[in-house]
Amino acid sequence: MSILASTPKKDTPDLKMQFTLTGFSQVKEYRVFTFEGVAADRSRSAFTVRTDLALTRQYAIRIQELPLLCRAVLERHEGDELHALTFTEDDMRVYANLATARDEAAKRRKPARSPSTDLAGAAWRTTPRPAEHDILDKPDEQE
Repeated sequence: MSILASTPKKDTPDLKMQFTLTGFSQVKEYRVFTFEGVAADRSRSAFTVRTDLALTRQYAIRIQELPLLCRAVLERHEGDELHALTFTEDDMRVYANLATARDEAAKRRKPARSPSTDLAGAAWRTTPRPAEHDILDKPDEQE
């Protein structure tokens, strides 16, 4: 199952809790993201998701992507009573495999078609010819 595929949409009525990133801290080799969860009854709870930065480098996960990936972990474990979770190596492996497959699919796509001739678009790229009335209105330079 995909990490992001199980993430519910914001506008679905069955969403019980919305998570908002409130900050992060660095604890040794771990980045700990802090979230605030707001339940349907407007009660608030604090949550943390811990991420091993050495593993994120190993799986080529950009640090900018971590907050959304950690929120997806929270949304998957929404019914649990846990408030301190970990973005595991298995989660990272699944995400890295999805990213690799997405990149390979982008490479297999057909390239954009190029114009059939070198003169395509030449009509608006050339310098304009002088208008006929400009030639007729000029005095003869031979006089």
